Parts: sequence; C-alpha cells; structure tokens
Amino acid sequence: MSIDPRVALSSLTTALEEHLIAASNRRGDGDPSVEAAFFAVADAFEVYEDALYEAYNEVTPLQVFDDEDEEDEEADVDDDEDLEIVEE
Repeated sequence: MSIDPRVALSSLTTALEEHLIAASNRRGDGDPSVEAAFFAVADAFEVYEDALYEAYNEVTPLQVFDDEDEEDEEADVDDDEDLEIVEE
C-alpha cells in the first residue's frame, strides 16, 4: 500500500513541530521526550522520502544519519589518522 506524499509530508511537518516543542521544553541532556521526537522526525522523513520516490520518482536533498553511519564516519577518521604520507 502506497502512502500519498502529501499525507506523509503532513506527518513530517507535525513531527518537526513536535520536535521543536520538545526541544524548547528540554529538561537537560538526554531528555527522553526530545529523543523520542528526534526519532519521530527521522521516521516521518523516511516515510515521506519513500512516498515521494514511489509517486514521482523523486528524492529530497536530505539524508538521515543513524548510529551505524556515525560509527562508519568515526572509523574513516581513525583510518585516515593511521595513514602515513611518504614523499619520495
């Protein structure tokens, strides 16, 4: 079952608004309401991106990074630090 991109966009907008509210009411680092809102935005974005692609064969210029992406980036940085440049 495909989702109408307009419905998915509306859900994404709502998730972004809820994230703003949670962030503005933050009660310290690691506030669970901010974390939940963060993941709701990521999930809503992925649904919107899929719906947009399915309906119009189009994507946005945005990308959601997950923990695996961060770990990969950290590994790349570590690998770069291990490289030694040898000039001849």
